[in-house]
Amino acid sequence: MSALPETSREWHLVARPHGWPKAEDFALREVPVSEPGEGRVLVRNLYFSVDPYMRGRMNDVKSYTPPFQLDRPMEGGAVGEVIASNAEGFSVGDHVLHGLGWREYADVPAKHATKVDGSVAPLSAYLGVLGMPGLTAYAGLFDVASFKEGDAVFVSGAAGAVGSQVGQLARIKGASRVIGSAGSDEKVKLLVEEYGFDAAFNYKNGPVAQQLKEAAPDGIDVYFDNVGGEHLEAALSSFNVHGRATICGMIAQYNNTEAAPGPRNLALVIGKRLRLQGMLVNDHNDLAPQFVKDVAGWIASGELKYNETVVEGIENGYDAFVGLLRGENTGKMIVSLTR
Repeated sequence: MSALPETSREWHLVARPHGWPKAEDFALREVPVSEPGEGRVLVRNLYFSVDPYMRGRMNDVKSYTPPFQLDRPMEGGAVGEVIASNAEGFSVGDHVLHGLGWREYADVPAKHATKVDGSVAPLSAYLGVLGMPGLTAYAGLFDVASFKEGDAVFVSGAAGAVGSQVGQLARIKGASRVIGSAGSDEKVKLLVEEYGFDAAFNYKNGPVAQQLKEAAPDGIDVYFDNVGGEHLEAALSSFNVHGRATICGMIAQYNNTEAAPGPRNLALVIGKRLRLQGMLVNDHNDLAPQFVKDVAGWIASGELKYNETVVEGIENGYDAFVGLLRGENTGKMIVSLTR
């Protein structure tokens, strides 16, 4: 076994953000590295993920997942190379997916590490199109929203890691129309020209409800919500009878310091007999094998395209996360530690 590194840098949450996260809420600290114990592997992280749900874990509130602890390393998806193993079935040189991101080196229980194959797709893809965001899109559209051929589908946050995949999956499976919203004219162009959306609009250019009605004059049957707020209200107005919404995220209000107002037209749920259902991806892990098989095939055939916004260097982890919340990413936001 080659000599292990003596230290590792890792991001700690040192104060709970009030509103938008600030640089002083985080600290990049150096900690010692030791050989892994029984049943564990030491991983040199090559990429780690920053995701919108992490903002909720920075609050000290009861939720579906425990909050980040203060003065402890934060967590999240990561892909890396095993550099030391004390676990059966894992060897030095293996590439693994695990949940101890935000750090250079991770001491990971082997039971929480999954081998990944870099010959099937780039390793970073296992944090996006072939990872948690991809499974979110797949399960949220096909299982939660009960998508069927001929449905008209609207996706908010459509240029992000989840939204861009939702729209393409709907197109591949025979949607009658796919509409997306994004926060810049460049992203709108990407949705139509690269991802094959039938229509897209910049939500900053005017009222969402008006732009959605123009993009979907015959209404929508499925809404995949990554944003909440004005987008959800607009979708309620454009829904056809028996429309279904997957409520995946509400990034528009994650940094609010006061309660966000609810949609003013919620009563439409009654007359239109709508179904609005929240989702957590971990409820759908049974779909993972079929998801990987289907999506890997669509990537190989060129039917499904994806983008990544890669930020270099662990020291820029905070900037990557805040950039994600501001919508500075196209596709999956990833921090690379490969340089």
